[in-house]
Amino acid sequence: MSNLRCMAVDDEPLALDIIGEFCRRIPDLDLVARAGSAVEAAGILERESVDLVFLDISMPHVSGVELARRTERMPMVIFTTAYPDYAVTGFELDAVDYLLKPFSFERFERAVDRARTRRGRQERPGSAAQSAPDCLFVRVDYATVRIDRSDILYVEGLKDYVRIVTPARSYVTKLSLKKVERTLHADTFLRVHKSYLVNLARVESVETGFVRIGGQRIPVGTASRKLLIDYLRSNRV
Repeated sequence: MSNLRCMAVDDEPLALDIIGEFCRRIPDLDLVARAGSAVEAAGILERESVDLVFLDISMPHVSGVELARRTERMPMVIFTTAYPDYAVTGFELDAVDYLLKPFSFERFERAVDRARTRRGRQERPGSAAQSAPDCLFVRVDYATVRIDRSDILYVEGLKDYVRIVTPARSYVTKLSLKKVERTLHADTFLRVHKSYLVNLARVESVETGFVRIGGQRIPVGTASRKLLIDYLRSNRV
C-alpha cells in the first residue's frame, strides 16, 4: 500500500508544527501541504492529490466543518480541535477520527491507524464496509462519548432514542435506529428485528426465533432469518 498523502489545516502555527513533527515520525505519512485557513486549504485540494486531512474545526471566516461540507470530493478527515462539543458533528460528517487538543503522539498514531484501515476497505472492491466508520461519537447526558464499532454488541431502538450496548456499559442517546444502521452498514452488522441491530461478530448462539449476544436473547424477525443463517453458514468451520 502506498504512503498516505496528508495535509494539515490549522490557523495556529504551533498546531501545524506539532502535526508536522508527528507526521515525520510515521514512515508512511507524507505531509504534502500545510494551510493556515480553510480557504487556503480549498485551493490546495483543487491542485494536490491528498488522501488525508488533519483539519482544525474552529478557524476564522470559514470553519473546518464548512470546508468538509462544501468540498465535493473531500479526502478522509481527522478533525483536530480544542472543543469537545464538535464530536457529534465529526460523526455526522463521517470523519475518520476526532482528536481533542492537546493530543499525544500515541493518540495521533491511533487515528492514523484508523485512516489506514478505512483506505484498505475503500480499495477492496465490493466491500460493504468501505464507508463504515471505526467509531461513533454520541451525546450521552452532558458528555460526548466515543464508542468503538467493534465493541458494540447490539443497538436497540427506543422510539426517538437508541440504546447502544457494549460489554462495559450501555449508552442511551437521541438517534434513530435507521440512522445508526446507515452508519454501521458494515457486513458484520444486521438488522435482525424492527427494534434491534446486532453485531454478527458478537453472536454467541442462535435459537429458534432468537440470537444470544452479550448474554441477552435478541428476537429475530422472519425477514432477517435467512440473512442470519447465510452469514453463519459462510463463517462455519
